[in-house]
Amino acid sequence: MPGPFHLAIHVTDLDEARAFYGGVLGCAEGRSTDTWVDFDFFGHQISLHRGQPFATTDTGRVGDHNVPMPHFGLVLPLEDWRALAARLEDAGTQWVIAPSVRFEGQPGEQWTMFFRDPCGNPIEVKGFADMGRVFAA
Repeated sequence: MPGPFHLAIHVTDLDEARAFYGGVLGCAEGRSTDTWVDFDFFGHQISLHRGQPFATTDTGRVGDHNVPMPHFGLVLPLEDWRALAARLEDAGTQWVIAPSVRFEGQPGEQWTMFFRDPCGNPIEVKGFADMGRVFAA
C-alpha cells in the first residue's frame, strides 16, 4: 500500500521558505522548531531544515532542456497542475522551464514546470490528464 514519502532538505531562511511553501504553493504547515519546519507537500511530508541547500548542476537532459540535478517534485492531475502553475505565475516565479507540454501525443504526454524555491532548491511539477498514464511506456 503506497504511503506518503518524506523528504528533508536544507533551506537558508525559514521565513522565506514558509512564505513560499505555505503561501505560494499552499502547503499546510505542520510541526516546527527554531531550526526546521514540516509541510504537507501535496499529501507528502517535507521537512525544511536551516542549512546549506544541496549543490546542483544543469546536467539532466530532457528534450531540448538541461535541468537541475538532483531535483525533487511531484505529479498532479492536470487541473491541479494548471491551478498551481497560475499561482506560481501570479507570484512572479522565475522559471527554469516555464509551464509547457512535452512528449505530446506519446504515451508519457505530460505538462511540466521547473522552478527553484527561494533558497535555490530545484522543483519539478508534472501534470497528467490521465493519472493512470504516469508510468506509461
